[in-house]
Amino acid sequence: MVGRPVRVKSEHTAAPELPVARVALMVPLAHLDRDFDYLVDAAQSDDAQPGVRVRVRFAGRLVDGFVLERAASSAHTGKLGWLEKVVSPEQVLTPEIAALARTVAGRYAGTRSDVLRLAVPARHARVETDAAPPVQGCPPAPPEAPAWAAYTHGERYLVALGQERSPRAVWQALPGEDWPARIAEAVAWTVSAGRTALVIVPDQGDVDRVHAACVGALDADTVVELTAALGPSARYRRWLAALRGTARVVVGTRAAVFAPLRNLGLVVVWDDGDDTHAELRAPYPHAREVALLRAHADHAGVLLGGFSRTAEGQLLVETGWAHDLLAPREVLRERSPRITAVADTDVQLERDPGARASRLPAVAFAAARAALAADAPVLVQVPRRGYVPSLGCARCREPARCRRCAGPLSLPAAAGPDGAATPVCRWCGVADAAFRCAACGSRALRARVVGAGRTAEELGRAFPGVPVRTSGGSSVLTEVPRGPAVVVATPGAEPVVPGGYGAALLLDGWALLGRADLRAAEETLRRWMAAAALVRPIGQGGQVVVGAESELPTVQALVRWDPVGHAATELHSRAEVGFPPAVHLAAVEGPPKAVAALVEAVEQPEGTQLLGPVDIDDGGERMLLRVPREQGKALSAALSAAQAARSARKDAESVRVQVDPHRIG
Repeated sequence: MVGRPVRVKSEHTAAPELPVARVALMVPLAHLDRDFDYLVDAAQSDDAQPGVRVRVRFAGRLVDGFVLERAASSAHTGKLGWLEKVVSPEQVLTPEIAALARTVAGRYAGTRSDVLRLAVPARHARVETDAAPPVQGCPPAPPEAPAWAAYTHGERYLVALGQERSPRAVWQALPGEDWPARIAEAVAWTVSAGRTALVIVPDQGDVDRVHAACVGALDADTVVELTAALGPSARYRRWLAALRGTARVVVGTRAAVFAPLRNLGLVVVWDDGDDTHAELRAPYPHAREVALLRAHADHAGVLLGGFSRTAEGQLLVETGWAHDLLAPREVLRERSPRITAVADTDVQLERDPGARASRLPAVAFAAARAALAADAPVLVQVPRRGYVPSLGCARCREPARCRRCAGPLSLPAAAGPDGAATPVCRWCGVADAAFRCAACGSRALRARVVGAGRTAEELGRAFPGVPVRTSGGSSVLTEVPRGPAVVVATPGAEPVVPGGYGAALLLDGWALLGRADLRAAEETLRRWMAAAALVRPIGQGGQVVVGAESELPTVQALVRWDPVGHAATELHSRAEVGFPPAVHLAAVEGPPKAVAALVEAVEQPEGTQLLGPVDIDDGGERMLLRVPREQGKALSAALSAAQAARSARKDAESVRVQVDPHRIG
């Protein structure tokens, strides 16, 4: 009988110099969120440099990690394990990104391993073996940028970038501004000083526009796109280009904020109020906040731009951390379209049969007709996609609910061949042809919100012979040609037109302003201004008609084109009621007992207020912890400690902690 071969344990020889490697383990448990020391074998010493990926044995299994540093000795008094494997000699974790990951984890009460998963993409060995192109030598001369002269101190901002200084500004872009070109000019001035630049935008369409502008100002080898839409191989290749210094400019979406650029000179965040800047994975950081933390640590310049302004951006200005970058009012008046607010649509619909057919107020219908007569397209912004996404009782206005699951009823498409359209539940998908209102018994339905599909159909009848295009959902247009056309788009999906739209009609403003959301007014103004900024200036006949009460502060801010004043009012009102960014807020969500236990375990900083609990989906609860701004770090540290204690006890029930969540739903 042949016996089983005996495994001979290999002998290790410690590296002669700096034999200890401090390793950050990729373990999501909060109580293990610290450095661990391992011995480095002499054969691994050359490759096991700070920043490389390694595998180590921890708690009886192999786990991934990153070498943070090499040391001569360890403070650990017990026996040290050995590095099992150096996965790759590529030093993918730079000291700057390692420090940023720790800072972001502390800011959002998360773990470093979760942040590193966001920051460092998965490895592709074949990509690492590709020869890196040579790094460019002499930086290009800064381009001329006369358009920045339209902004007070705009030219001085560029000069500061070119002199390797770190100016910080909140930029209010003019209506009709070619903002990708302005960003590209600021980036080019930064690169001319021998530094690198990082540009964060909301979506792929914005990435494409800014990338093209930066390539035009510099060259294709200097600029790379970095988005989640790229395949793993392409993303890792471009990420390595930034790491190795081949690429000096990175343009991307929120995850690109961790791009490993060295000697960072400028961080740009465009439209920071967009929801897509908020990360959906733990620890839920916001790209704007990460960008500001990184700029502060790297002594880089900041350009926070948009057509509107968030309360967070206004806070940066009011505290003196950043400066305003605004155009004088006379320049603003020249660039702005004429803006009219119309609310009483019921009376005005009777004055024009065409307006009645398209649900448009007479003023909006006339503006659209004038733009089409001038061979210019018309933009129609509707809050929701679909046909009729929300129905209500025609008699008592109660929301129409499904009799099976109480979900909301909608009309997913136009009427069928028999002329009737059957409402369908948006939750269970069951049709309800015999609807009866539970409140008053009426069988009649009315549209509470009309979607893009129904609006396009109505406008096609109102303007026969004019092409109608829709943009939204999975079918987003990036650009439409000049010429008469009606473009129906949902917010954020408005395509660009060379020369601008002749008119923009912003419908159903009440549906945006009436949402139960802390940011409803701010978000509504942001969406309106993004659409209005695509319209020609008043001198070229550009008109914007918004369907909302003219007395509302948000509507007045649009009419006056005053996002700064609106942001200041928003910030001060949040300070009065105690909501971010005037304070720091942490949301703790999960099973009721687990939430209560975690909150009780938190060593609450001075001035902590508890709000809740309130019921959320799936039988869970939410508690809010609110502290003054100066106690924000203490609150995050206390939450991290409480989470670590739960993790050490191996509590089975998971609790989600979000610090300063972008939405509180």
